[in-house]
Amino acid sequence: MSSFKKILILSVVSVLLTSTLAPVSWGWQWPWSRKEQNQLTIQGSTTVLPIAQRCAEEFMKAHPEANISVRGGGSGVGIAALIDGTIDIADASRAMKIKELKKARAKGVNPVAHVVAKDAIAVIVHRDNSINGLTKSQLKAIYTGAINRWNEVGGTSGVIVVVSRDVASGTFEVFNKLALDKQRVRPDALMQASNRAVASIVATTKGAIGYVGLGYLSEEVKPIAIDGVTATVETAKSGTYPLARPLYMYTNGEPKGLARDFIDFVLGPKGQKIVKEDGFVPIE
Repeated sequence: MSSFKKILILSVVSVLLTSTLAPVSWGWQWPWSRKEQNQLTIQGSTTVLPIAQRCAEEFMKAHPEANISVRGGGSGVGIAALIDGTIDIADASRAMKIKELKKARAKGVNPVAHVVAKDAIAVIVHRDNSINGLTKSQLKAIYTGAINRWNEVGGTSGVIVVVSRDVASGTFEVFNKLALDKQRVRPDALMQASNRAVASIVATTKGAIGYVGLGYLSEEVKPIAIDGVTATVETAKSGTYPLARPLYMYTNGEPKGLARDFIDFVLGPKGQKIVKEDGFVPIE
């Protein structure tokens, strides 16, 4: 065979292989570069975190082929990751902000909210604190710095140690809106990255006050009434507690595939049973 014929045959084979396998020409991806359809990544609110974690565990027991990764970081972190396309579901303890929605749509992302539970932001103090309740105006004065000692609100003498969630937290956003009328939190407040961290500091600091989701209440801390109403499943469900709120999972568009199956599980009987067992309020 002449050298010319060899070159011609090799060229034809090369063209055929390129046209058959090229990802760009045919919209096809190599198996190892395509995200596996049985993988799901969830990130965001530490309030929603225990619900998402337990639901993921139970879902994977029933579907061993599924690989679901769940992590916290705060509502703002989860929403930002959804907008950037690095996760499938964003957990949030607040609704998305207008600026977040605008940013998402500018990137071609269409956030869809799924209310998965109801919650109440419980105001907590140390177990030995004699205070059983505050008015909403007293709570606001404590967190903005106008009130600094417990005897100013009917308690014993002692400095109030203010514990708050950090600004990436959806719980912070809701508390700031509902309890503080969007005023700035006092500069000496101890800003924490999770509900668990807030509860831990309040449990070990006699003068402390903080706030957490219902699912983080325990015998280690004392929940107090706000305007005469204590945070419970019943008051969150009825809306009589002044710091009640919904909890969300956000997807990019209507969920499909594994994301749809997981959201359906969370909203179904088994998922809502987990919501209740974790101390939150199932949706009706």
